Amino acid sequence: MSQVGGFIAIEGEFGVTEREKAFPALLERLKPRCEEIIARYEEKRSALVQLMHLFQEHEGFVSPQAMRYASERLGITLADVESTVSFYTLLYRKPVGRYVVQVCRGLACSICGAEDAMRAFRERLGAGTLETTEDGLISYEEVECLAACDRAPCAQVNLEFVYDLDEKKIGEMIAAMRGGRYATAPMVQTEEPQRTWIVEQEGSIAQGRRSKGGLGVPDDPGGIDREGVIMLDRILAKGFAMHGASRERLVREVRDVTELVKEEGVRF
Repeated sequence: MSQVGGFIAIEGEFGVTEREKAFPALLERLKPRCEEIIARYEEKRSALVQLMHLFQEHEGFVSPQAMRYASERLGITLADVESTVSFYTLLYRKPVGRYVVQVCRGLACSICGAEDAMRAFRERLGAGTLETTEDGLISYEEVECLAACDRAPCAQVNLEFVYDLDEKKIGEMIAAMRGGRYATAPMVQTEEPQRTWIVEQEGSIAQGRRSKGGLGVPDDPGGIDREGVIMLDRILAKGFAMHGASRERLVREVRDVTELVKEEGVRF
């Protein structure tokens, strides 16, 4: 049994990865840099995103050990850390490839041939959006506007722009990455990535399906009521009605907007 970055790791049946074994040494090496980052902010918790980027630069993703350290050092809950990391799509909670290719599918790029570019990437990589190639080298994602509309279709590789994509350039890019000749430096990779880096419980959200939200919570429009009906669908089905509130009780009768405005003396 050993302690790794705040966790008790049981060796043997479950095993401990080489990255986990190396984390304590990495943490000691990064602590001075972490303190520099924290010192920039009046509130320690404001340093969270920068700290997570720092650890991702050295591990290739935001590991559980890095999140645990941030929680303890910043004095916030692990849930606060995870909710922040899961919010930002450029923070990865699972390992990704050494090259992360993000192809723009915004309007300007779509008009200028993004569909052909995305098809070429998928076919040559053998991977769809949010997937990593079988050799673990390249992770592929189709993203919203990258704000380079004048050079559409465009992409980013490890956040470095590539403009005027066509099938020939795409082939050259992939060959250079696989041959170790690509101009942009590869990311650090301390663990072998799986097919996708999407965390399982977020799969429905990543694919555009509704989550259950607050089960049985009447005021949560994303929730599902006790009869299994999505609350927002029930609201839309019933139509809209405006209810006013008096000082004494909730007024359930539908009120005309103009009547309420006159009553409150509102002027425009």
